[in-house]
Amino acid sequence: MVRPGNLIILESTSPPGTTAKLAETFYGSGDLQPGDLYLAHAPERVLPGRILREVVENARIIGGHDAPSTEVCAEFYRTFVSGALHLTDARTAETAKLVENAYRDVNIAFANELSLLSDELDIDVWETIELANRHPRVEILKPGPGVGAHCIPVDPWFLVATAPESTTLIRTARGVNERKPDWILERALRHAERFKDPVIACLGLAYKPNVDDMRESPAIDIARGSKDSGKAALRVCEPYLESHDDFALVDHDTALHDADIVLILVAHDDFRRIPRKSFEEKIIIDACGLLRERDR
Repeated sequence: MVRPGNLIILESTSPPGTTAKLAETFYGSGDLQPGDLYLAHAPERVLPGRILREVVENARIIGGHDAPSTEVCAEFYRTFVSGALHLTDARTAETAKLVENAYRDVNIAFANELSLLSDELDIDVWETIELANRHPRVEILKPGPGVGAHCIPVDPWFLVATAPESTTLIRTARGVNERKPDWILERALRHAERFKDPVIACLGLAYKPNVDDMRESPAIDIARGSKDSGKAALRVCEPYLESHDDFALVDHDTALHDADIVLILVAHDDFRRIPRKSFEEKIIIDACGLLRERDR
């Protein structure tokens, strides 16, 4: 039961205006009057595997529905947060969290688009980015198989939905990253046409290295597309899972043994230890640059 004087904090990422709509819901019931509650948005910023530490140490944005809500919410977080508290209004706090992930998505999209461009120009995207980053004011990210997890692939769409005419770049970046798994899959299946009974090995299913988190993973989309195509036998290795509903998992030695085409989709440390000779005489599509980084 919500009572006058309660502090209600929304930490989940949400579209701009969500806190205001929450206030309308509470105050529209007739039981509460504006100002009876303290309502605020304080978006979480935590990395899986470091949640307890980052809840305390990370800086927090505190955005209240009104000034008293901002102050009361800040007082609450000061009891356990050692990081800086940045006070603002709720709509700005909601937008700032979305902007953080949209920024990352746009920058990843630039790197992913460079990988497509480099393929057309028949040049090494990793060397191209490395050379471009020699410029003191350039810091291009690394391309990959796409973008996964529950934040970056989702949050930009909140901004696009809120202001469709003002978010052309954000929408375009989302499209680039969403198409990257299909581009990798198409390349693999083109190579498969060269073999009588092709075998494709997919190394990795997680959305990032060295975790067991599969949410929105582009690697899963690529592996599933390979399987559903019916154009090749499939071997899947994911060292951070014991089993998967869609795939029969094998170790990397088994995956590589009879593979004609190898898709390196996640830069797990386990894969960095695979001997180079295991990749010989195979078509390698290294979507995350693991072999280049390992052999440097």
